[in-house]
Amino acid sequence: MRVGILTSGGDAPGMNAAIRAAVRCGTGLDLEMVGIRRGFAGLVDGDLIPLDNRTVGGIIEHGGTILRSARSEAFLTQAGRQSALDTVESSGLSGLVIIGGDGSLKGAHWLDTHGVPSIGIPASIDNDIYGTGMAIGTDTALNTVVESLNRIRDTAISHGRVFVVEVMGRTSGYIALMGGLAGGAEIVLIPEIPISLDRVATLVKQGQNKGKLHSIIVVAEGFCPKGSPKEQNGSAGQAVNNFLNENKSIEPRLTILGHLQRGGSPSAFDRILGCRLGGKAVQLLKEGKAGVAVGLSREKIIAVPLEKMGQKSENIDLQIYDLVYKIAS
Repeated sequence: MRVGILTSGGDAPGMNAAIRAAVRCGTGLDLEMVGIRRGFAGLVDGDLIPLDNRTVGGIIEHGGTILRSARSEAFLTQAGRQSALDTVESSGLSGLVIIGGDGSLKGAHWLDTHGVPSIGIPASIDNDIYGTGMAIGTDTALNTVVESLNRIRDTAISHGRVFVVEVMGRTSGYIALMGGLAGGAEIVLIPEIPISLDRVATLVKQGQNKGKLHSIIVVAEGFCPKGSPKEQNGSAGQAVNNFLNENKSIEPRLTILGHLQRGGSPSAFDRILGCRLGGKAVQLLKEGKAGVAVGLSREKIIAVPLEKMGQKSENIDLQIYDLVYKIAS
């Protein structure tokens, strides 16, 4: 068997660990491993490279992906998808391991239903993928957010100010919620629970009345204030900051963490998760099983049908949301 591996969508720390494990476990199963560079774009263009145990040496500690990643508009077209199928046939690929987020796993499902046995590995710092408790990259991103909040709090305390910190999460508030809890935020704003900006200002003032001289508000980038249009000018963090700035009794400062959350050496958790999922993926292909994504559920590796990708993740726990505000009081 000849198996191709690609990484697609936004990079996530731990992708290299998954690549390394898939290659070395695959080699141990007498599989010939091939890397596809630049995700689905490379599959469309036929950009393939051989992978062996030495090729993937010394990469487990690095963030990003040695295979690089890209968002492919071509793969969304009929012609592009046919080119991808042609690449699979001309290269003699017997199966694919596709590492990426929700959109990437939907692409894996399409390939699987069109005759290319495919296994998906969830990698997304947003942790918004159905069927897995944790995706590769989430834990590292959380650690980055918490470290940033620790540093911001030093300044917030010194100057007695409100800091608005925007983190990633277009459709899921997981990073904001868990990062806010671990980082001691007073307020967390997530897409799943819209509240009005008037309510945010009231919460800040209530804290001030209790003697809190500083506050940290963590905002997921996909947060939309209650009563506001879905499409807004500027970022969610900017909208919150601007509204509070109009209130003379509140002096906010805005920090947008942005792509800082994507990079850096993966945490031990993400390295271990990448290894476990990468090894399981090639094992399933060797056994003739495909059409699934491997994920983590209660410390066990499970297989979730690719056809379920796109369903809403269940990783937001509203009890934790309530806990943030109980502790902040």
